[in-house]
Amino acid sequence: MPAASERHHRLLPAAVAATVVLADQLTKWWALEALADGRVIDLVWTLRLNLTYNTGFAFSLGGGFGPLIAVVVIAVIGVLVWHGRTISSRAGAMAVGLLLGGALSNLGDRAFRGDGFLSGAVVDFIDLQWWPIFNLADAAVVIGVALFLVSSFRAAEP
Repeated sequence: MPAASERHHRLLPAAVAATVVLADQLTKWWALEALADGRVIDLVWTLRLNLTYNTGFAFSLGGGFGPLIAVVVIAVIGVLVWHGRTISSRAGAMAVGLLLGGALSNLGDRAFRGDGFLSGAVVDFIDLQWWPIFNLADAAVVIGVALFLVSSFRAAEP
């Protein structure tokens, strides 16, 4: 039977991923309700909320390749789940959870916000005005990659 810490590191990615999906989908639902009429909400400095739809991949590049992007994301999710089984650190487990949650939530948009096979658009609404518009799932992926890199370098130290 696995030790308690091993079980914890196996459950942590799932808990983090579920939290990311829930938070991301709730904020997207809010954005669709509050910003659908073209309304823009200025918050602080250059941060504003501005609803857009992304049919491409990162930074709205490659529009029209939604189904192909979704298939690649499904493969990445499979790799993350497979790799997540061997994570031994808390930071690594959290990183996998952030990556999984972000990927699953945006994949859900592609699956359920369109008319064809994985052809939906990802809802984006966080607008810094000097960076492409993004959502919480995108932020989770970026933070997950950074945390994964840091935890990998720390694990490699003698």
